[in-house]
Amino acid sequence: MRAVCVYCASVEGIDPKHTELAAAVGTALAERGWELVSGGGKRSMMGAVAMAARAGGARTTGVIPRSLVDLEWADHDSDELLVVDTMRERKALMDDRADAFLALPGGVGTLEELFEVWTSGYLDMHAKPVVVLDPDGHYTGLLEWVRGIAEQGFVRPEALSRLVITTDVTGALDACA
Repeated sequence: MRAVCVYCASVEGIDPKHTELAAAVGTALAERGWELVSGGGKRSMMGAVAMAARAGGARTTGVIPRSLVDLEWADHDSDELLVVDTMRERKALMDDRADAFLALPGGVGTLEELFEVWTSGYLDMHAKPVVVLDPDGHYTGLLEWVRGIAEQGFVRPEALSRLVITTDVTGALDACA
């Protein structure tokens, strides 16, 4: 069974199209018989991807820092909810449990997770796929900036080629395979 770590927003009040996208990813993971690894939250996109995955029969593993459990953000319906002390422990455990990484739209937390796993991949610390699902241009400005600093020599071409950008759920999961 393939396990995909999905990074995405946990903030509420965003456009519903984003939670719909997350739910579509969860459903598609389940249809493939894959497992979801996530940040263990029950809100917004993070909750939507997990609920849809479980509704389709997928196993879900959430990894959440104790401080967020105390704020009642934890997805206690996860098949496995791992509670850790720090964000660093959270990311390490998520990385260990995943066979691929998929970033959906999100904020600074999502970006931080994406950049860390992308960096470790192009430094040959893992060979797992790193995929961005961006159907609506959420990451356009960021990717333009990264390409710009690559033109200045700050980012190697092999680092750019290590990140797969997709615009649809099927393409994203195919890239995770």
